[in-house]
Amino acid sequence: MIEFIQTTKVYGRSDRAALDHLNLKVGDGCVYGFLGPNGAGKTTAIRLLTGALRATEGQVLVNGIDVGKEPVRAKKLIGFVPDSQEMYDKLTGWEYLNFMADLYGVSREDRIRRGKKYLEKFEMAEAAGSRISSYSRGMKQKIASIGALIHNPPVWVLDEPMVGLDPRAAFLLKEEMTNRAKEGATVFFSTHVLEVAEKLCDRVGIINKGKLLTEGTPEELQQKTGDASLEEVFLEMTGTDTAAEA
Repeated sequence: MIEFIQTTKVYGRSDRAALDHLNLKVGDGCVYGFLGPNGAGKTTAIRLLTGALRATEGQVLVNGIDVGKEPVRAKKLIGFVPDSQEMYDKLTGWEYLNFMADLYGVSREDRIRRGKKYLEKFEMAEAAGSRISSYSRGMKQKIASIGALIHNPPVWVLDEPMVGLDPRAAFLLKEEMTNRAKEGATVFFSTHVLEVAEKLCDRVGIINKGKLLTEGTPEELQQKTGDASLEEVFLEMTGTDTAAEA
């Protein structure tokens, strides 16, 4: 479970909060899509959730653990796939997975079993012995996703995970997100691809200028606004051009 409680982040001496008193709860077994235009506060929220930033005010809880007060305990419960692909390029795929497994104290048996499972799942088994420097952006995205799952986290967080993936890789990732939720995990991700959010998510939240505008199931949001699609809801709530944001 993820919970933001009056969570606020102000950078430096800015007169505007990047995240403004966010209140949001995401339960177990849920795929949650966090939507908003560029600069809306999505990545700030994710960085607060994963412990990369500290909140100016409020709290972020992961399975009841305060990320600000006990960051190490909270981080052990999270698998995080960032939007950037800054990785250890001199490592091979398997070396990277072993490095991630070491960080989380995963046993040799479990890391081998999970590593093989996800390398096969994401069609990366043949590339696992090659250096990451030889990988395409999509391959880096896949090995980062596998590394985030190596410790079987109850919370999986992904920042713009579809960027750089071909249709096949995107399908495999969406399938795994759904599978993780069915197994009881919390899946929280940001995206600009509204069609993906509409089809994949159990619930979505729309944020703009640091404030949560609305949240609920895609069907609930469509009923609230009378719009026919999540894209139309998004446009009405944010007043943005989704084509320009994609």
